[in-house]
Amino acid sequence: MIHLNNNEFSEYYGYYISLNTSENLIQNLENQLQVTADFFKSIPSEKLEFQYEVGKWTPKDILQHIIDSERIFAYRALRFARFDSVNLPGYEENDYAKVANANGRTIDDLIEEYKIVKLASIHLFKSFTKKMLLNIGQANNAPASVRAIGYIIAGHEIHHINIIKERYLK
Repeated sequence: MIHLNNNEFSEYYGYYISLNTSENLIQNLENQLQVTADFFKSIPSEKLEFQYEVGKWTPKDILQHIIDSERIFAYRALRFARFDSVNLPGYEENDYAKVANANGRTIDDLIEEYKIVKLASIHLFKSFTKKMLLNIGQANNAPASVRAIGYIIAGHEIHHINIIKERYLK
């Protein structure tokens, strides 16, 4: 179980944080790199653009969403680690998904982008000092510490992989 103070994240993100398997944030992020890439490579090609319900995202859309979200969260972590006190805006994930063109790309291209973004996040979080990791900023009018953002990134990814396993691959 991850031990964070209640003021380090909004209740909305508690579920994502709870999905982390280790207190070691860097280890969580590093372990995901190959596991997630292999998982998306293992999805049968006929399922990559499958929607289990009209209007739902495809596995390719989900991978693009993971990539986009990680970039946004890493940006927030960077700003907060640099003690930026500006309340950062939220983003509308469905608007992003509509225009991201994930289904117009190959899975190999998406996986390559995922790996690059994940490696950048790993290096970013490795660069933070303990003081930086504990700093709290505001995003979308809610508090978030730098370390909480790292756990959110990892847990968000786990959440979406679980969704694919439950709703797309059964």
